[in-house]
Parts: sequence; C-alpha cells; structure tokens
Amino acid sequence: MNPILKTFLPHIVVVFIFGLASLIYFYPVLQGKQIYQSDIVQYTGMAKQQNDFRDSTGEETYWTNSAFGGMPTYQLGAHYPNSFIKSIDRFFRFLPRPADYVFLYFLGFYLLLLVLKLDYRLAALGALAFGFSTYLIIILGVGHNSKAHAIAYMPWVLSGILLTFQKKYITGFLFTALALGLEIAANHFQMTYYLLLLVLVLGLAYMIDAHNKKQWPHFWKSTGLLVVSVILAIGMNATNLMATQEYVKESTRGKSELTINADGSPKEATTGLSKDYITEYSYGILESLNLFIPRFMGGGSYEDVGKDSETYNAFRKLGADPVQALQESRRTPTYWGDQPIVEAPAYLGAVIVFLFIMALFLVEGRLKWWLLGGTLLSLLLSYGKNLGLLTDLFIDYVPLYNRFRAVSSIQVILELCIPVLAIFGLSRIFNDFEQKERKMKALKIAFGITAGLAMVLILGKDMFFDFSGLNDDAFSQAYGPDFIEAVKADRKALFTADTWRSLIFVCLAGGIIWAYLRKAITENITIIGFAALILFDLVAVNWRYVNQDDFQNASLIQQPYRANEFDRAILQDTTHFRVFDLTSNTTKTSYFHNSINGYHAAKMRRFDELFDFHITKNNMEVLHMLNTKYIIGNDEKRQVVVYDNPEANGNGWFISNLKWVDTADEEIKALDSINTKSSAIVNRTQFKLYFGNDEPNSFQRDSLSRIELVSYRPNELIYETDNRNDGFAVFSENYYPHGWTSELDGVSVDHIRVNYVLRGMIIPKGKHTIRFVFEPEVVKTGSTITLATSIIFVLLVLGGLIIQFKKR
Repeated sequence: MNPILKTFLPHIVVVFIFGLASLIYFYPVLQGKQIYQSDIVQYTGMAKQQNDFRDSTGEETYWTNSAFGGMPTYQLGAHYPNSFIKSIDRFFRFLPRPADYVFLYFLGFYLLLLVLKLDYRLAALGALAFGFSTYLIIILGVGHNSKAHAIAYMPWVLSGILLTFQKKYITGFLFTALALGLEIAANHFQMTYYLLLLVLVLGLAYMIDAHNKKQWPHFWKSTGLLVVSVILAIGMNATNLMATQEYVKESTRGKSELTINADGSPKEATTGLSKDYITEYSYGILESLNLFIPRFMGGGSYEDVGKDSETYNAFRKLGADPVQALQESRRTPTYWGDQPIVEAPAYLGAVIVFLFIMALFLVEGRLKWWLLGGTLLSLLLSYGKNLGLLTDLFIDYVPLYNRFRAVSSIQVILELCIPVLAIFGLSRIFNDFEQKERKMKALKIAFGITAGLAMVLILGKDMFFDFSGLNDDAFSQAYGPDFIEAVKADRKALFTADTWRSLIFVCLAGGIIWAYLRKAITENITIIGFAALILFDLVAVNWRYVNQDDFQNASLIQQPYRANEFDRAILQDTTHFRVFDLTSNTTKTSYFHNSINGYHAAKMRRFDELFDFHITKNNMEVLHMLNTKYIIGNDEKRQVVVYDNPEANGNGWFISNLKWVDTADEEIKALDSINTKSSAIVNRTQFKLYFGNDEPNSFQRDSLSRIELVSYRPNELIYETDNRNDGFAVFSENYYPHGWTSELDGVSVDHIRVNYVLRGMIIPKGKHTIRFVFEPEVVKTGSTITLATSIIFVLLVLGGLIIQFKKR
C-alpha cells in the first residue's frame, strides 16, 4: 500500500464514519425532510423581505422594514461582498442541515485530540462523545444554529493555538487564522467571547509553563504569531464585525440614554444589558448534577410521563377522558430547577463524567490544569445570580461580559473541556508510563465518587429534596393540590430512574476498565466497549428531545406561515404602511407585512423603549405616527379581527409646531401629550448639530400641503412634496444615524431624529423630490478590508506551503 495512503486511510475512514453517524441520527434529511426549529421559523419571518428583495433584484438590501418599524439586516443573515471565508465554511458544511453541524462537531474535536497526540481511535471516540453531548444536540432542535456553528469551530481554533505552541509555527499560525476566521464567520459573538475566556486560561497555563521551564522566547514568539492570526481572522470578517459594532451601539445591547424605566422607576446605569436580563437564565448550583444524571431535575420544562404516571391518573380524576389525560400528561411540568424554561438537561454522559473524575487522578501537568480551570470557570459563571459575587465582578469589570445574556450557556466551555480530559484519562489506562497500581487506584476513586454519589441520591432523595418547582403554586391553583402532588411523584420517579441509569453506566464503564487492567480484554475491545456505552448513553437521552418527530416536509419549513383571510385582506392594500398584531408572538406578521412587532435578540434600542413606554400602554398617537394602518386583535368574543386605523398619519406629513426638549427622558415622555399630526418632539442637542442655534417653534402649513411616497424599496424611499411655505416634515420611518442619506432634488441635505424614533427634515416651499437611500459606508469599507486581508492570507498560505515543501 502507498505509504501516504496508509497514513491517511484511518483518518479517511473515521471522517466517513462521522458523516454516516451525522446522517443516521438525522436520517429524515435523507428523505428530503427538514427539521422544525422554532428560532429558525422566527428568523424566516424576519428575513423574508430581504430574501425576496435579493431574489427579485439580485441586489442586497441592508435594511428591512418587516419588523420593529425598520432595522439593519446585519444580524439577519446579510450577504456581504468578498466574504471568501464564508465560501470555505460552506465547503465544510456539505451535509444537509442539521447533520452538517454535527459533522463539524465531530471533525473539530477529532482534530483537537489528534493535535494533542492521542491515538486516532481514542480521538474518534472523544469526537463522538462531544458531538452527541445532549446540549449540542438540543440547540439544533430549537434552532440555535449560529450557536452550534460557533461551538463546532471552537476545537479548530484550539488546535491551531496548540500547534503554534508545539513549535509548528507556520502550520499553527495559518490554521489559527483560518479556524478563528471560520469561528467569527459563524456569527455568534457570545460563543466566540466564551472561547476567548478559555483561550486566556490556556494562555495562563502556557505562561506558567514558560516561566517554570525558562522558555520565554518561545512563548512570546508563539503569542506574537497568534496575535497576527487574530488580526487576519478579524480582517477576513471585517464587514460583519464593523457593521455589527456600529449597530450594537443603537441596539438593546448598547447604552441607553434614558435614566428611567417605563414605569417611572430609575433605570439601572449600564453600558450593556441589565443584570436581571443577563442572569435571567442562571444555572442552579444543585442543577450541576444534570451533567451526570439527565433528569436529575426533571429534564426539560415539560416531559411526556406517559399513561403509567401519577399525572395521567390525576387528570383522569379531574374528569379528563383517557385520550385527553394522555395528551395532557405529555406536557407534564417535570422541571423543578431555578431557570424560567429549559428545553432539556445539559447532560454530558455518565460515562464521560466517570472518565473525567478518573482523569483527575491520572493526568498531570499543564493540560490537566488548563482543562480543569476552564471547566471550573465555566461552571461557576453559569451559576449567574446564584453565585452573585463572581457574576457581579465579571459584569462590572470584565470587558464586554455585560453584552451577553443567558449566562448558563457558558457551560459550552465545560462541554468541551470535560470530554477532552475524560478521553485523556482513558488514554492513560492504555499507556505504559503509569503503574498498574496507580491506574487501579484512580479507577477505584472515580468509581467510589460517581457510584457512591448515585447511591446516596437514590437512598436519600426523600431526605434531601421535596421536588417542588418554581411554578407549582400556579399549577396548584389551576388544577388543585392533588395534581401537583402527582407531578412531584412523577418528578421523583424520573429522578430515581435516571439516577439508577447513570449508576449502571458507571458500573459498566468501571467494569470494562477493570477487565482491561486484569488483561481479560484487549485495548481494541475496551475502546469498542466504551464507544458502545457512550453512544447508547448519549443518543438514548438525545432521542427523548430531538428525533424524527421534529422533521417535516421541506415545503412546510421553507414556507412556515400561510396567509389567512386577514392577511389576504391586508395584502389587498398595496400602499406602504405598518401592521400591529396583538394576537401572535411569532414573526408571521413580518413574513407578510411591515410589522411593528418582531423577534430578535438585539432590537433597535430606541424603538424597543418606545414600545415599552407607549405602545404597550395603547398610546394611539404613537401608532398613528408609525403609520400603523391595520391592527390585528380580538373582539369581545375573543375572535380575531382586523381593525382599520383611518387616523394613521401616512408616510410623511408637514407639522405646525416643534416642541423642544433637552434629554432623552423628556423626549420619550413628551409623546404622551402631543398630537403627532401637528406637532413633533425635537431634541435641542441633535437639532443644533445640523442646523445651528435657531429654534423655530412653528411652521405654516395649509390644507393643500402634501407628502406622497412615489417609490418604495426597503433601502430607498422617494417622496414628492408640495407646500406653499417653508415647512418641517416628519416621515414615518425609523431614524438610524448610520448609512441613511437624504437628498432634496438630488442635492444632499441633512435629516434629524424627531419623536424619539422618526425622521424629520426642513423642506423649503414649493414642489420637491425627497430621496432617502441606505448605502452604509461601513459595508463598503469593510468589504475592501475583507478582500485585502483574504488576498494576504492566500499569499501567506502559498508561502507557508513553499517553505514546508523546501523543508521536506
């Protein structure tokens, strides 16, 4: 056999197995079906307008009017010029979604363990354990695709860094640049930020090692090369990063100018999100045992407990027939942890946790402390408000930490670290460097800790826990106290069953290692045995939450919303207007209309504040100025109806009076008491920035003055105006300070923010043509940087290949 083929054949086979495993788990994709992901359905509604525009014109709009009165598309799947790193990403994601992400999980983790010089068989075993980790599968089930995407590239980035510190400078430098470029392109900055925290822990471990071994020149050389890699990775993603950074300041992730909340209470002063919002999803300290026992705290918020459950019997006693009782028992509130809602437990696998504990007593040196440090940091920060001292320290003093919510998701770091150390622990069982007595001692300690913990929990469950959940009082009021007692009984049953389950897996894992140490089985049989245990353990739990039932015909996923009679009635109106839907919390309205609702993790901050202060309080003047022509609501019989709003102000109008304010607080509160058809709120600071110190209070307008929208595209609006006097016009479009330019008869003019969120402009008397166009300079500049950096990277790769070839 050719030596090169002989070298690479095992890896080719392993990669083939990864692809096969990904497709087998998500086998409905082979039937042409697609997985239903709730977040992706929401995204589809939000992105419909920009996608339709791209399909019909071949152009890209970086603005959509489909949600929140209008917003940039930077975080809605915008396509940027010269994004070659995205092409590389698509090359690796050749499998149907979501199998492509699982394949990336496998591939990256396999590569990481190979770089750490593990045998390919153990590397493949570790990759399967990582890729089938329950949390990583669950996020695919709900549609957190960008999160999964970013997590998948984490091992790639770590591989490049490790290669660099292993003195493979050229390979490590280039691979880190590529991997980090792909990581950033995945566009989930929270996950990338958490990866940075882990890299800092790794850097600290290498720094301590360099000090102990007096290898500072190597450390600084490696660090310098990695800094250049970071610059290249950023450059290859310059457009998205620059556009996002620009938008963040105007989004809910940026600093608010308000000092009060909608209820009048003082607003928490912060440059990012509020502490309550950041820590809303905080992992319970006791909930950590979910890593070892899947339904330790009931599993997901709602579980199917079946016909043989106490909940089923309780529904029968409440008068439900067998079919109704069975249906209701499928949504039993089994979760009794601290978080508001949980799709599934973040289960790592009893076998992996057992191996991790064993590794703590077998593995020594820098690797152990880096992985253990990353694990502990991740776990402690995931506790959020349940460990307030540490969380507040990070929110207040660690840069950018307060820009991200759902602190429990930082557990992705331990989801990565624990399997690495676990597989390393197993590798120590096989090597000849460790004495058999030390291996047996580590096995006994790990078995004693894990099996002993399981037995204590089984025997002491009634003493330690009452199985009460946060919402039990509400369920008790709705169904009676006997019902909640039945639910508690089912929670206890799930707890007991899964604790026994984990104990059995620990016994089997310990038995396999014991048999190997006694030379009763070979190394290959041991690896095969662990592969079977890990797969059976993880896949069986994953299948409870993400399975074939989640797949539907592709047409239903690609077109998740169907127009009803109300949508069709509204669509008969071909003018430009907005719709306010009070009956739905989905993006269905955005799918068909220009909506003032929407679904996004980083909404336009000012519009979000306007919503809280006025729209939720039924301030019709605000709805008028947003040109909300139709309102979908319920009548007195709770039937869905469409209300026409004939008082909507239209696309633009001349006003008579300007009301001057000095602060954002005054600006938003003033909307309580004005007629938006005749008056506008203007902030002095912004007005003076464009028009000097003059403060006109009134303008003449007559009944014949008009503003008409004559051409509409998401990124371009053209109006014709006619007024006998110099006037001030208000346009019912969201003001955004970057990218929108305005022209009067082809000559560039300024426009300002009025009424807290809208656009205003001084228009001289006579007939004129007004044009607003969105051509963000940040995209032009960013795409130039991206192109230049991509060319430099390609040249560096070619140079690296030449150098490596000459060395060989």
